[in-house]
Amino acid sequence: MADNLRPLLQPTLRWIVLLLGLGGGSAALYAYRKNLIARLLHIEPPRCGYQLEKDIAIPMRDGVRLYADHYAPDEGKRAPVVLIRSPYGRNLDYSAFGGLLGFFATRFAERGYHVIVQDVRGRSTSEGEFDPYLNEKKDGQDTVAWLREQPWFDGQIVLWGSSYLGVVQWALADCIPEIKAMMPIFTSSHLKEVIFPDGVFDYGLAMRWVSIFQVLDEYAGRTLPEMAPVPFAVERRAESALMHLPVDEGDSIAIGQPSTFYRKWMAHSAPDDPLWDEIVETVQVDRISTAVHMVGGWYDFFLRGQIRDYLALRARGLSPYLTIGPWTHFSDLNGLLTGMREGLMWFDHHVKDAPLDRDCPVRLYVMGEDEGWHDFPDYPPPHRLDSLYLSCSGLESEPVQDEHTHEYTYDPAEPTPMLGGNQFRFDLFPVKDNRVLEQRSDVLAFTGDVLAHQLEIIGPVRAVLYTKTSAPSTDFFARLCDVTPDGRSLNVCDGLFRIGPDTSQPDADGIHRIEIDLWYTAYRFAAGHRVRLLVSSGAHPRWLRNPGTGEHDVSGRKLVVQHETVYTGGKTPSHLILPVTIGDR
Repeated sequence: MADNLRPLLQPTLRWIVLLLGLGGGSAALYAYRKNLIARLLHIEPPRCGYQLEKDIAIPMRDGVRLYADHYAPDEGKRAPVVLIRSPYGRNLDYSAFGGLLGFFATRFAERGYHVIVQDVRGRSTSEGEFDPYLNEKKDGQDTVAWLREQPWFDGQIVLWGSSYLGVVQWALADCIPEIKAMMPIFTSSHLKEVIFPDGVFDYGLAMRWVSIFQVLDEYAGRTLPEMAPVPFAVERRAESALMHLPVDEGDSIAIGQPSTFYRKWMAHSAPDDPLWDEIVETVQVDRISTAVHMVGGWYDFFLRGQIRDYLALRARGLSPYLTIGPWTHFSDLNGLLTGMREGLMWFDHHVKDAPLDRDCPVRLYVMGEDEGWHDFPDYPPPHRLDSLYLSCSGLESEPVQDEHTHEYTYDPAEPTPMLGGNQFRFDLFPVKDNRVLEQRSDVLAFTGDVLAHQLEIIGPVRAVLYTKTSAPSTDFFARLCDVTPDGRSLNVCDGLFRIGPDTSQPDADGIHRIEIDLWYTAYRFAAGHRVRLLVSSGAHPRWLRNPGTGEHDVSGRKLVVQHETVYTGGKTPSHLILPVTIGDR
């Protein structure tokens, strides 16, 4: 098995765990399934049985009822509550993901927790209209008000879940004193940045999210094997809309009808629209004091916001925990496998005074050469900033005196595609061979010399480019790659900068100096490998293609060809900035 696939394929065995938990296997295996599941998940054996009460109606302040399932430990005493709120179905009757939630809720209940799994407003059988993000704070508050009236509630709440299930955790964490700990997995409080990474609409995210809800509703009530085509159905529908213009009709192409929340987004499609400020205000990280343990993936589209959440909490003197693996958004069962193991330890420590079996608050999977898990006292660890300078011959370790120009033409009618990386899509293998991109005429590649020694970088990566464009607005995308001795060009991290009147002003010669945030990574380039930087003007649909008109118009169909120039050397020292780790660890 190829080394770079091993960490992604290792969790495959644990699919067996899920099947066992849902009742598969022989009679003998079924009898011992609980202890077997515990061993495969690397968690303690169950302490008790549980009782399940389904379809509980929980009233909201406006009379709407949200439905939930209650997994109660049969120890018959008051205990902490694990609160899980989801838009994707609360049990297997509604979706395979709901089945996962039921599986993990059972594990918590067998270890002495009451667990409430609730459908958010407007999803599955919960009443009302689903309006992403905007109702989660008050609906969560009303759910906690109901919890306070339950005789089995001991006054302590912990929050758990991934993706949108983590978003609702952040919405509650600043306003409920009973919340003692939380485990936001593959998620972030930076909701605006999730929808507009680098200030540009994530069209791929939007189309897949619109498609997911319709497909889940269509497949609800089917058996688990019958639900298997759901990811493929989502991808087919989203793909049908990704090249469509105008953008505000994308939902009708993908699912055959308008989506209420997508049309609302399109009516407020500018990143500086007050709607997004309202969404941002639903989460106040600067007021959160609860114990937070974040689980993320280096190739998850929530990554940058999640690390910024960690850094914001650290800046306030708090001690959050951070675990980041080599994952996409859908790896590790959406992060829930690691989230189960880490969550039990985290919650037991904070509500049951159990010891915390971990020496350092930060655990990172360092990718590349000799890849594996490493613990650190903080993130990022000590590092120095080294620069590699773009030149006509590639990447140089010293500034280049000779000035050169590197030109290409970007046609948004045939946009440079996003290949792998931090996308919201059903792809467990985010690292691709980028040679297919590098063969395009609208992509520049700058490659360094063969490394005599391994190069380890842990932290934020940036690229400073001096550029010129023929269009009123354009994008510059930069991607860091690891070039192997056999010639493969493997993507490590990337980012984008949109040039427009509000983001960059040119000098007297029309040259823009821009700084591209390539997000964060933990990666070792092996000796014998080379560092490569790719530059283009598109990564569609991760970042919605720039039409080049200079106008923000989601109903437009006009596309303008953009002639681009990147300057290197002399007074225009375009360069790549790498966080090279220092010291022993």
